Amino acid sequence: MRARHAWLALRGIVVREWLRTLRQTGRLAAALVRPLIWLGVFAAGFRSVLGLSITPPYQTYVLYEVYVAPGLAAMMLLFHAMQTSLAMVYDREMGLMRVLLTAPLPRWYLLAVRLLANVLIVLPLVYLFLALAKFWDVRPPSLGYAAALPALVLAGMMLGAFGLLLSSLVRQLENFAGVMNFVIFPAFFASTALYPLWRLEDASPWLAWIARLNPFTHAVELIRFALYLRLESTALAVTAAAFTVFFALAILGYDPGRGFWARRGEA
Repeated sequence: MRARHAWLALRGIVVREWLRTLRQTGRLAAALVRPLIWLGVFAAGFRSVLGLSITPPYQTYVLYEVYVAPGLAAMMLLFHAMQTSLAMVYDREMGLMRVLLTAPLPRWYLLAVRLLANVLIVLPLVYLFLALAKFWDVRPPSLGYAAALPALVLAGMMLGAFGLLLSSLVRQLENFAGVMNFVIFPAFFASTALYPLWRLEDASPWLAWIARLNPFTHAVELIRFALYLRLESTALAVTAAAFTVFFALAILGYDPGRGFWARRGEA
């Protein structure tokens, strides 16, 4: 694999995904409005402070909005990963992925570039959300925005790899929407995106146990601590390991020829 060919593939896929996303203005608006509604409306009912007797990135007491904003940023990555996975199912059904994977490059590289392109597309929206979150007193250190970038990319790649794995298992486009809802909401609510883990332990020990096993929890914690200039090593290790496992399984199971045009050829 030559570096020039790899760069051309990366540039071409990123430009293609960027142009396709820009045409979907409703999707872009929903991706930004959704977390703002959660932050402005849902968090209003939890305006009282959370008593957190732990080390920074949290103060001894922090506003609920300050705690939940990084979790909502991770939620944006989760929804975007599932939506782009739906697009990949569509591309596979129409035979577009089959054409893409005929390029003289390894399959793992082309799929990784597709995941990276989708992450790069959503990052401006995530940072726009974090900028607007200042109106709710969410003001992390200025360097925190830069420190959170690697965490956002890794979390986005992990969630995208999970979505790619799901798309490799779903055989029909119409079935994937139901699978998305089955995955998104349990992953989101059974995590620390909205509540500290110790509060989950107080409310329901079994739910806290599930949250610990949930890779999305560790993606949230990785982003949350990075935004406040702290490295959560356990979250980093789990997120990286989950990405490796999901991506490896997706590569093994992905069949670009399993789609509408392939079925027509067999008929």
